[in-house]
Parts: sequence; structure tokens; C-alpha cells
Amino acid sequence: MERERAVPDRYRADHVGSLLRPPALLEARAAHAAGRLSLAALREAEDRAVLDALALQRAVGLDVYTDGELRRSSWQSDLAEAVEGFVPEHITRRWRGPGGREEHSRALVVGAPLRQTRRLTAHESDFLRAHSPGPTKVTMPSPSVFALASFRPGLTDRYYPTRADLLAALVPIVREEIRALIAEGVAYVQLDAPQYTYFVDEQVREQWRQNGIDPDRALEEVIAGDRACLDGLAQEGVTLAMHLCRGNNRSRWVAEGGYDRLAEQLFAALPVGRFLLEYDSPRAGGFAPLRYVPADKTVVLGLVTTKEPRLESGDELRRRIDEAARYIPLERLALSPQCGFASVEQGNLLTADDQRRKLELVVETARQVWG
Repeated sequence: MERERAVPDRYRADHVGSLLRPPALLEARAAHAAGRLSLAALREAEDRAVLDALALQRAVGLDVYTDGELRRSSWQSDLAEAVEGFVPEHITRRWRGPGGREEHSRALVVGAPLRQTRRLTAHESDFLRAHSPGPTKVTMPSPSVFALASFRPGLTDRYYPTRADLLAALVPIVREEIRALIAEGVAYVQLDAPQYTYFVDEQVREQWRQNGIDPDRALEEVIAGDRACLDGLAQEGVTLAMHLCRGNNRSRWVAEGGYDRLAEQLFAALPVGRFLLEYDSPRAGGFAPLRYVPADKTVVLGLVTTKEPRLESGDELRRRIDEAARYIPLERLALSPQCGFASVEQGNLLTADDQRRKLELVVETARQVWG
């Protein structure tokens, strides 16, 4: 397929990636998990849902198209399902927001040598490129996500002595997937890295210290790993991006705090052309850290929340864009929701109609601001 031609800064009306799963798709996934539906039949259900998702994105006028991550159980499952070595473990995580509390849940940790068994996203990107009405975006978790979340002392260190060693094993897996997507003609590749904002939350930092992790050293290590994953891959007509949020699960979050602590170090270090930054609430802090974004990078302001049905006003969004433009030129800004609508397949606490109205608002506001 001929490579899609797109200029990165024309993606003024962007979106993070995931969309709410339709009920029929959730039912199909549950039936497959229970052994009542074949993989081929599940893929057909996914295909239908993806076509509907593309039609939605075209109807509202977005500048770039994803498959809504509809083939995944969560935003990061593409890697975990394509690489052997992850094992289930029960953990306790503290969520903030609606129904926020300490919650026992299942996590995947590295409990064996990692061995890739297939491409991470080929089964997603092939169909997406064949049916998308415009430039396509494919999302993936950054390798640093797993270096922090999937390392368990006493288990992982039997195979990877340190988090840095685990990160070094993950980097080539993600890097080769990015390279393959670019070669196929995908116009926009986005790494999702919510863990970076955990470094600005003092509660999380203290918990890490209690677990023997030096937050400042860990930040240096994960930046170096993500940089190694991306170095040298940028080319004309391709957008490489990184999305930062503070956790997104059923409208809940993990971390709070502005970008001030990591902005100068992070924005300059990562070889991406675009940062998608969560900015929908006071817990994300102010826009002043945007002054550290290098002159060759665009910031996508995540001003429209996916965590609640309330619809922001266009006037409110334009005012906040003007505030951000005090620190970074308007021509290097774009607009999106603050995160996906369904980072996990259960989705956030809003409806498909709410989702559509929010996407329409992003497009309408972007057109008014940038034309």
C-alpha cells in the first residue's frame, strides 16, 4: 500500500485512541473467553465494530483514524498477548475518582524469559489501513510501562536482575513494531506512557521508595529506555508521538500533579514530534511546563475529559488554548480528549452519545482555532 501522506501539524483535531466498546462486541469477547465463540467469529465481530468506529470518526471530522483499540482487552494487552513470559499475579492498587479505593486486581508480571511469538499489532493495522478513510494511527504501550509495573522482586529478577535489564529486553520488541508499522505506511504511531506522571505524585514516589525504588534514578532509566526505542525512526510524513495521562480505568485515575517536576528532562529527551498531554482537570497542573517543549515538537492539549459526561463549552476550551499559547506558540498546539474513552474494555462512565458529542466538540473547536 502506498504510504499515507500527512503533515504532522495538520492533525489539529486528534484523539488518544480507544473508543467505547459496543455491547455486541463485549458479548462476543465474553463468549470467546468462555469457549462458546471461535477466534474467527470474534475477529468478524471486531471487524464490524472497527468499521462502525471508523464511520464515527469520519462523521465527526477527526483528522486521524484509529481502530478504537477494539481488538484489545486493555490499552497494553497488544504487547502482553504477543510476548510469552508474562504471568498473572494479584496486586492491590489504589484508584482515585468515582468509587476510588484500594482494589485487588489481576496484573501481568514477568515470570519467565520474554519471547515474542507474533507481531504486536499486525492483526490490527492491516484491517485499519485497508478500511480507513484517512491517515491512520496505531497505539502501543511504551516499554517503560512494563519495566515499572511488571517487575516483581523475587520472581522477575530470576531472569532480569534489574528493571533496567527488563527494559533492555522490551525495547527491541517495541522498536521493531514501530519500524514495521512505518514500513507498512502507518502515518502516526503513538506510545502510551501513563507512568511518567506517577513520578510527579508524591504519594506514588513515597510508595516506590518504600519498595526500594529510587524515583529519580528510575526516571532516568525509563527515559533512556523509551529514547532507545524511538531513536532514529523519525522520517518525513510519519508522526511519532507519546501520550501521558494519570491512569484511566472506569473513569478513575492513579496519580495527581503537574508536569513541572519532569518537563525539562522529559520533553527534550524523547525523539517524538508530538506529546499528547492530559489537561482536563486541576490535578494536571498549569501550562507553564510547556515552555520546555523544544521548538520542533507539537503539544496536543487534552482538554476534553473522557472521565465524565459533562460537555465542556467551546468558549472554555478556546480560553484554555489561549492560556497554553502564552508558553508555546499556537501553531505548535492541537486539541484532543485527555485520554481514551476505554483504556480497559469496560470503558469509562459515559455513553456512546457522550463520546460522540465530545469528539464533535474537539473537531469544532479545532476548526475555529486553527481553521
